[in-house]
Amino acid sequence: MSRIGKLPVVIPQGVEVKVEGGKVHVKGPKGALAKDFHPRITVTVADGKVAVGRASDAAADKALHGLVRSVINNLVEGVTKGYKKSLEIVGTGFRAKVEGNLLDLALGYSHPIKFAIPAGIKIEVEKNVMVHVSGIDKELVGKVASEIRKFYLPEPYKGKGVRYLGEHVRRKAGKTVA
Repeated sequence: MSRIGKLPVVIPQGVEVKVEGGKVHVKGPKGALAKDFHPRITVTVADGKVAVGRASDAAADKALHGLVRSVINNLVEGVTKGYKKSLEIVGTGFRAKVEGNLLDLALGYSHPIKFAIPAGIKIEVEKNVMVHVSGIDKELVGKVASEIRKFYLPEPYKGKGVRYLGEHVRRKAGKTVA
């Protein structure tokens, strides 16, 4: 049995979980989310807990068992607490600002980069170099943060670029004249 899959997901007070067909609906104080799950996985709600089961002991079913349980746990946590990822912009003249529904990035290119903020995501900029991405969907928050990071990946020679807060960039020595 999956070590993660067999653990029940405890439903906090103020959160409502419904299972309809192959879809789990979670509604809480911060909003509502829904996700589809594989038909070989069974999801039941009873006594304030969500239990996840599987059809067989096949390797694929074992993998899905733990995955579906983790996704449901992330949904419950998202509608109660929410998720946040912070990015740090390092480089001379590099900056960011929010203009309405757009994130405007100046990353040393000949043109500014305009990033459209998706629905369900809130972006805040602190001191022009700290970008905070927050929302209730863990998958979407991580995807948006990675898309912003891809505009200028941290480079190893000068350390410039967009990096996650606390990310260590391994530095390389440049050429030396003998």
